Amino acid sequence: MSTTRTSSTAQREYSAGAVGLIVFAATVMIIGGVMQALQGLVALFNDTFYVVGEEYLFQFDVTAWGWIHLLLGIVVAVAGFSLLQGATWARVVAIVVASVSILVNFVWMPFYPLWSMIIIALGIAVIWALSMHGRDVLGE
Repeated sequence: MSTTRTSSTAQREYSAGAVGLIVFAATVMIIGGVMQALQGLVALFNDTFYVVGEEYLFQFDVTAWGWIHLLLGIVVAVAGFSLLQGATWARVVAIVVASVSILVNFVWMPFYPLWSMIIIALGIAVIWALSMHGRDVLGE
């Protein structure tokens, strides 16, 4: 009597386009998070670098914005690293973090408009890449 062992773990074929977009999203999140953290450090160490008119709705001082950007940048970069590690939960966290980053940069726009618009556009691209092609990667 012979016994045959079958492997219960089958290799999945992943779409190259989906994997490429996930890697793109993770890389953008890492670079954007580091740059956002540096932006926060600039706001913390040099209060006069960012200037805004007095009639702005959100009256946070630049130091508060510096802490917000520093902490959010670290969280965005960590979410990007988690995406590169292939953690399933990282996709959901990355979408939420990218959404928060878009909102924060929208409110931050009067301080540094061009950079805010770039981060908003990249955040939209990250959300699209993670939500549109997740089924290909996860085999759903």
